[in-house]
Order: sequence, then structure tokens, then C-alpha cells
Amino acid sequence: MSAPYNRVALIGLGLIAGSMALAIRRAGLAGEVTGFARSAETRDVAREIGLCDRICDSLAEVVEGADLVVLCVPVGAMEGVAREIGPHLKPGATVSDVGSVKRAVIEAVGPHLPDAVHFVPAHPLAGTEHSGPRSGFAELFEGRWTLIVPPEGADEDAVQRLETLWQGIGAHTDRMEADHHDLVLAVTSHAPHLIAYTMVGVADDLRRVTDSEVIKYSAAGFRDFTRIAASDPTMWRDVFLNNRDATLEILGRFTEELFALQRAIRTGDGDHLHAYFTRTRAIRRGIIEAGQDTDAPDFGRGKKT
Repeated sequence: MSAPYNRVALIGLGLIAGSMALAIRRAGLAGEVTGFARSAETRDVAREIGLCDRICDSLAEVVEGADLVVLCVPVGAMEGVAREIGPHLKPGATVSDVGSVKRAVIEAVGPHLPDAVHFVPAHPLAGTEHSGPRSGFAELFEGRWTLIVPPEGADEDAVQRLETLWQGIGAHTDRMEADHHDLVLAVTSHAPHLIAYTMVGVADDLRRVTDSEVIKYSAAGFRDFTRIAASDPTMWRDVFLNNRDATLEILGRFTEELFALQRAIRTGDGDHLHAYFTRTRAIRRGIIEAGQDTDAPDFGRGKKT
């Protein structure tokens, strides 16, 4: 596959940007990958581990001459970054992002980009609970989905080039409208994260169960909640504040379902519980059949050595 871009600039050097840099370089999808982070310490670590071809010390430097600029910062920081890089972008360049919310990103970033620059938002549905420049790995996106969310009137060639990049680093791609994306992600990611944060918080607040018991006797379900709840707090704060309406809609539906299950437990309605759990079990089978998780009893954690 020929390289779709000569120079790719990554702004923010955490898990996603680091994994992108490693995957792009491994696949030869760009002539050069440049990187920038606000923190001097993060830039030093990125240089030390050779994360990018070149680590820059300013936003103006990192985007200079770049054919693709990817914003890998929390959603709440994207408007400020877009305002700062706008005057330094190369005509004909494409700006994209990896944010978990799309309507708010389009409204925050779009107005600050020059007319001669293409804006093609995207969202890779991949990640771990780890963050920072050392957390990236080239295989992160393999077999996962990246949603491309072009605004109305987006340049088709720019969209296709971005799809080529994501496919080249192992992802499946699909296109989606921004508001629909935000609703889908409220169901599949945002509300589940909030529920996980809440359950871990309940365990922490329930003083009749000691911290040592919570840690020592954690069953698989609670362990998975703690993994989710260990995700980057700044990123998730921004996600909920910027996808407020869709998240609240799904949480409202969740509350209704929870009340119905509470009533079934209280009244001893085993038929309702069994039918509900049978229906939800089928969703899990569908995820496994789609190749988005493993049916291994360790939930893909791997054996301890």
C-alpha cells in the first residue's frame, strides 16, 4: 500500500496517538510522523522511546507542512488547539481527531480551520485503561472499528485518504452522521463507563464491606468495572459534558430498566428475570461472533505467568 500522506502530525501523545504513531510507522503509511504534547515531561519520554520520527516543542512546529493533523487530546481541549494551529496549517491539509464525541468536536474545531483545510473527524473504537506515551502499541486498532464522521460538504478525496490510513493500520472503517454517532456511543461506551464509575464508587462508600475485602474477593464482574473505571478522568469528564443529551437519554432508559428488574426481584418474578437475561445474553454472543471480543473464560486477560 502506498503512503496516503507524506507527513502526519499527532497532537497529544497518549495511548491513541502513541499507538497510531507506531502502527503508521510499522506499515509505512507516512513519510514522517511528528508529535507534540503540552507537557515537556511527556515530550521527553516520547523522544526517549522513539515514539515518533520527530517530537516538536510547539504546535506551530508540529503542524508545519503536515498533510494530516490528528487531534488526540481531550474533547474539552480541542477548540483551543484548533484555534492555535489554524494559522499554521498547510493549504490542502486534513485535520482529524480521535474524540469519543463528534457533534461537539465539529462545532468546536470547524470554525477555527481555514477554508483551504479539510476537516474529517474520526473515532477509533479501541483503547485500554492505560494512558501516557509508554502505553501505546501498534496492534491496538487491529480488527477494531474506526468511525469516520465527515461534516456536510466534506471533501470525498480527503475522507477516502483518511479511511485508507485507518484501514492500513488494521482497523475496519464505517461512516456515520455525528448525532447518530453520539447516540450509539452513549449506549455502547459512555453510559457503561458512568455505570462502572458508579459501581466502584458504591463499593468504596459501603463501609460495611472493607477495602481489603473488595480487593481480595473481587469477582470477574467487579474486576471489569474497576478496569473501566481506571480510564483517564480528564477524557471522561469531557466526554460526559460534551455528550450530555445522548448520555442522559440512555441513562433515563437504564433507570427504567433497573426499576423493572428491582420490581421483579422484590416480587419474586423469576420468569421476567430469566427472559431478560436470555435476551441480553444474545447480545454478548453477537459481540463475540463479530470478532470484537473473545469467548475465553478469562475475558481475554491471558494467563498469569
